[in-house]
Amino acid sequence: MATTKSTLLGGLISAEKEVTIQALRHISLELKDGDRLGLLGHNGAGKTTLLKTMAGILPPNAGSVTVEGRISPLTSIQLGLDNEATGMENIRIRGRLMGFRDDAINEITPDVAEFTELGDYLDLPIKTYSSGMRMRLSFAVSTAFQPEVILLDEWLGTGDLEFRDKAARRLRQIIQDSRIFVFATHSRDLHRRMSNKGAVMDKGQILFCGELEEAFEFQDKLVADKAAAAAAP
Repeated sequence: MATTKSTLLGGLISAEKEVTIQALRHISLELKDGDRLGLLGHNGAGKTTLLKTMAGILPPNAGSVTVEGRISPLTSIQLGLDNEATGMENIRIRGRLMGFRDDAINEITPDVAEFTELGDYLDLPIKTYSSGMRMRLSFAVSTAFQPEVILLDEWLGTGDLEFRDKAARRLRQIIQDSRIFVFATHSRDLHRRMSNKGAVMDKGQILFCGELEEAFEFQDKLVADKAAAAAAP
């Protein structure tokens, strides 16, 4: 069984001798098998920070994050790429960064190489790659292993239309096969297709967590209340 539980503190800015930003405050969240959680909130509400903290990219300065199962954070998929190394070498580098042994990396390398459609470019340093080529490589490696927990910050768009469609099909499949999925996007249509729960964030806090449509209603009321308060004399 895959589970993930976060208990974190954060969310305010204070300035005395230096500026301190507490991006998350009083977060307590537990997810279990079958949960597809959509993170809702305006820009700066803390969604990306929460995903990166859950992934271990940003360690909390208070509280703890516990994950049971292999986790795949699709929030910083180009993390760890070496500009001086070739595409093939970066497949190995990225695989090791994700915690996989050489035998597992060797097994998936042919599939990654084929999926990228980069051909002979895989033998060149990635400093010669365009941004689209780099994204193809990093996406292919990041989605080559089936994780129990997937963290996604906005739907990934990469390369030309044909490759985007292929990447979307692959991404949907690994999400379907995962046990827990946490997804941040402003698109309610995507949330309705991918999520079964919703968490409304504001100023680094989770104000509501429950059924997705109820989360939308809570978010709409929150926005309306803020607008009314701003318009009040």
